[in-house]
Amino acid sequence: MRRPRWWAELALIGAVYAAYSGGRLLARGDVDTAVGHGLALLRAEEVLGIDVERALNRLFTSVPALGVPADFLYASLHYLVTPAVLVWLFRRRPARYRAARTWLMVSTLLGLVGFTLLPTCPPRLLDPGYGFVDTMARFSAYGWWGAEASAPRGMGALTNQYAAMPSLHVGWALWCGVMLWRYAPEARRTLWRAAGAGYPLLTTLVVMGTANHYLLDAVAGAAVMGAGLLLTPYALRLADRVAARLPGRGPGGGSGGAIGAESARNSPAVSGGWETSAGERIPRQRSAPTASDDRPASAR
Repeated sequence: MRRPRWWAELALIGAVYAAYSGGRLLARGDVDTAVGHGLALLRAEEVLGIDVERALNRLFTSVPALGVPADFLYASLHYLVTPAVLVWLFRRRPARYRAARTWLMVSTLLGLVGFTLLPTCPPRLLDPGYGFVDTMARFSAYGWWGAEASAPRGMGALTNQYAAMPSLHVGWALWCGVMLWRYAPEARRTLWRAAGAGYPLLTTLVVMGTANHYLLDAVAGAAVMGAGLLLTPYALRLADRVAARLPGRGPGGGSGGAIGAESARNSPAVSGGWETSAGERIPRQRSAPTASDDRPASAR
């Protein structure tokens, strides 16, 4: 399979993210409905004894040494780490990139469905009587954000503050963690895997401590990623069918897939069955690349 073209990938990811951002704005929902959903989540957690957000929020609010860094993490890592992991996969694990990218995109679109069907008021926007403090508003003098979550000051109208269920901060962090864990390079593998395990856990603590999400939002974010993973093979097959119908393109996003396969079958350098090819001493000497070989074809 050919490495995807970088400019085509950039355009595709940009288009999906633009659709996602626009969809978030269109899915604002009614404020009273969003508040009702938020309170319902909080009551459910209280019944289950898992309402840990309030205690974390009090800790982050009373200790600026925790709250301020958490605000910076919430406002930045979501937009830095995920693209960095995508670029790393594209360059270092090209055989894994397409499925990983598709998983992320499918899950993101599922999250958009959740924002539309279940607009949810985050803890920070509830009445102060419920015991939550908006740490990002409290410590906004330290950063670029204002009182509208992580949006830069004066740009609050460009964000949907009631898109809290599911938490894609947690969902994207989980995706990054899985990628780092599964495809960690041999060198410093323990360090990479520790980062892969720690990043989603840290993100979960941050989104709750800053009062941007409930614990159930985080659980829903993980569930959306699980659903996206299950749907990814179907999305890939659909994409291959569409690509196969386009002139001059074959499955997998490369051009001339059928022609390339026919050429490979007719090439004297490829062994057929148990016959030897020129330069081989034993049948099957020239084996196909294994699934673990992520190097681009040009490097082999």
